[in-house]
Amino acid sequence: MILLAEPFMLDPNFKRAAVLLVDHGEDGSIGFVLNRESDVRVDELVDEFPEFDAPVFVGGPVGRDTVHYLHRKGDLLEGSDEVVSGVYWGGDYEKLKFLIRQGLILPHDIRFFVGYSGWSENQLDEELVNGSWVTARMDANYLFQSSPDVLWSKVMDNKGNAFSVIADMDEEAKYN
Repeated sequence: MILLAEPFMLDPNFKRAAVLLVDHGEDGSIGFVLNRESDVRVDELVDEFPEFDAPVFVGGPVGRDTVHYLHRKGDLLEGSDEVVSGVYWGGDYEKLKFLIRQGLILPHDIRFFVGYSGWSENQLDEELVNGSWVTARMDANYLFQSSPDVLWSKVMDNKGNAFSVIADMDEEAKYN
């Protein structure tokens, strides 16, 4: 599932955010903001990482000292968890570096995230009830083929009806 921040959310961590929910259970929830690209490449951020022209995204405000990855190579990367059809989370880190060096994982196959979005037990459920988030079906193309700067609007528009109108709204309420 993908979470779309309601259009006028003020929290700068989640304003117009599209968050892929990768784990939701009794103990809480974890997700990654898919549309907050940084200007840092993963090989600049992580020591002893192969040269790799892939940007790092800001996954959320929690654990900014951690790096995570979502990819579409679960068939090659042991230890990956398929979170939605065609999207895998994590996997064997040393094997990841090997596959990158061999050219078997390319920048369009993977997204790296610094930090994550986290919710304590029942917190996300309460936010959903309060209307802080709009839910949508996740499609792997959102992650691997959509431009991050239009992702929120694209997913909102794909929901149709009133959501298409919301997708076209300007970020600043004064212009609507």
